[in-house]
Amino acid sequence: MVRLKFMNNYKGTIIEESLEDTSVLKNVRVVSTKVEKVTERHHTPWLKQWTLHKVEVLEDMAATVANDISAALDEKHNGSWYADYKNDKNHYIIFKGKVFFIDRTSKEQYEEAKKYGLSLGIPEYQVDFHPEVKEWRR
Repeated sequence: MVRLKFMNNYKGTIIEESLEDTSVLKNVRVVSTKVEKVTERHHTPWLKQWTLHKVEVLEDMAATVANDISAALDEKHNGSWYADYKNDKNHYIIFKGKVFFIDRTSKEQYEEAKKYGLSLGIPEYQVDFHPEVKEWRR
């Protein structure tokens, strides 16, 4: 009898325009894509649109993919991008050159990631990955 390992895959969002190297998208499953027009509130005046990919990342590839995304994120614009994905236990929050692997029950770990994001100039309403914060409306 063959036993299949239960996979607790990760789900999240990657903004295509945040990537200098979009080949990292080959290592995730794109579930859906939404394009939205950039407004002042996005704080990315050099862009006309955001292409938001809802993605699924295999549990056993999550750390490798996080490091690949971290290396691929745009560094020309003050490192002001992040990507993230989570499952029911853990959350990867990925910045250029820095990856947070968070226990979803740890408010302290979320606070550390939020503080780091704010230090990069990411607006507070966009640092919406903490479970106590509602997703910002675009």
